[in-house]
Amino acid sequence: MDKGVYLLMSGAKEDMLSQARVANNLANASTTGFRADLQSFRAMPSIGEGHQSRVFVQTEKPGYNLGEGSLVTTGNSLDVAVKGEGWIAVQRPDGNEAFTRAGDLRINANGLLENGRGNLVIGNNGPIAIPPIEKMQIGKDGTITIVPLGAPKTAVQILDRIKLVNPEPINIKKGADGIFDTVDGIPEPADASVNLITETLEGSNVSAVTELTDMIALSRQFEMKIKFMKEFKELGDKADNLLRVS
Repeated sequence: MDKGVYLLMSGAKEDMLSQARVANNLANASTTGFRADLQSFRAMPSIGEGHQSRVFVQTEKPGYNLGEGSLVTTGNSLDVAVKGEGWIAVQRPDGNEAFTRAGDLRINANGLLENGRGNLVIGNNGPIAIPPIEKMQIGKDGTITIVPLGAPKTAVQILDRIKLVNPEPINIKKGADGIFDTVDGIPEPADASVNLITETLEGSNVSAVTELTDMIALSRQFEMKIKFMKEFKELGDKADNLLRVS
């Protein structure tokens, strides 16, 4: 009896953890550039002294959904979306380089270019600093052009170029903050083949319908496991009664 209870108990626990993953995906269904987490279940032997007669359930994250999200035209000159494969290089608060698909750019109070999550956008020589300007535009190749404050409209200058990268999917991992790093921790080189779509944002690639369906299925699985655990207990009690010496 205890074998079945142990298996059901571990499965119920993993169902609860999976619901947390689904809840996180749903919470980011409208987050710009978000990539949904994937998950799978598998049976694992319980290793220890004696015969390996117990197994338990374990969830694993086989990766992330790297499919493109829907594109929305905003008309904002600072909004960009990566066209096809590729990423925008950004800087984490700790100074390490990472990359994201969130192109909701803005100029912060310090005059630095950042996205909606507050990650500084990296250019040719680190974070991109924007001087006082009359106008700013971002080209499809990431080139930033400006008209300095007080200058005529024809005085267009090239300021910097957003670093765009295209690492191999096998060489990336997702951080707890939702943006990605290289597995080996080495910054990716700029890739000139990556292009941007201007005045456009890429939404999350989370399918709310799929996640809600998964949430319902996980809830039913959890309830079923709890029900079977109670039935195993009842069967165990009956067996004890039959074997009890009068």
